[in-house]
Amino acid sequence: MKNNAIRMPSDWIIYALLTLAMFFWGLSFVWAKVVFAYYRPITVIFLRLVISTSLIVALESALRVSQPIHPGDLKKFCRLAFFQPFLYFLGESFGLYFVSSTIASIMVAVIPVVTPFFAFLFLKERLSLMGILGLVLSFIGVLLIVVNPDSLLQFSWLGIGLLMAAVISSIGYVIELRKLTFHYTPLTILKYQNLLGGFYFLPLFLIFDFTHFIRIKPSFELVVNMIYLIVFASILAFVFFNLAVQRFGINRSNIFTNTIPLFTALFSYWILDERLDIQSMLGILVVVGGVFLAQYKPGAGGCRNRTA
Repeated sequence: MKNNAIRMPSDWIIYALLTLAMFFWGLSFVWAKVVFAYYRPITVIFLRLVISTSLIVALESALRVSQPIHPGDLKKFCRLAFFQPFLYFLGESFGLYFVSSTIASIMVAVIPVVTPFFAFLFLKERLSLMGILGLVLSFIGVLLIVVNPDSLLQFSWLGIGLLMAAVISSIGYVIELRKLTFHYTPLTILKYQNLLGGFYFLPLFLIFDFTHFIRIKPSFELVVNMIYLIVFASILAFVFFNLAVQRFGINRSNIFTNTIPLFTALFSYWILDERLDIQSMLGILVVVGGVFLAQYKPGAGGCRNRTA
């Protein structure tokens, strides 16, 4: 069941799509802020999963590109969906109740820093010295963006534990994802990931959010921002990220997630009129420099594909 029918784009196109995925995920925080004024978080993620799955099925049917999964791989898909979106979302969302957004941002930024260890342990995927330097530099850049003199670094051990669960689940997700990319298309992976994720969230939605959901009268603002979240953040961003993991491996793809705070800071400044000071702008430049450094391969003609 090798995925040989689809011709992969060039490296630079994949880099552009990967950057676009981070762009969509960064902007998703702005869209979500609007949607959360109407729906609770579990409702939002459940609707995103159900509607995005339906759209993918319709697209596959129209293009006649549906790909069946091998029964022996069902457990892998179940683990994939459990890690992301289920466990990651719960850990991140409820962790934010107990810690500041600054602490949460720092914890999420740790993900690409610790991922290489697990990628080597489970997949024997190596990271070059330049890659390590790039990871460290991008992490420093994230700190400059999210930590400022006005930040309140308040936290509880419960909040840290929940966010750590999100970090671990993110690592588990990319490891399972990498294994599946050898056999399935990004669209197939995303379809089953969202379908199974919807089943995981269904009991929580019915128990905690259903009565609140049916009382809300959808507005134009709500519908438009939900469409943005579903199409751009739940479908296109994941497809583009899956393509990158398939081409570049875990480490070189995952470091791009450190650009999400960069995009969120810019969008918050432009759309929500939030503060963007000199320190934040310096942090943006450092993150970009770190990402470029991690992709550079001395003596190999620049950015080239290197996976285990």
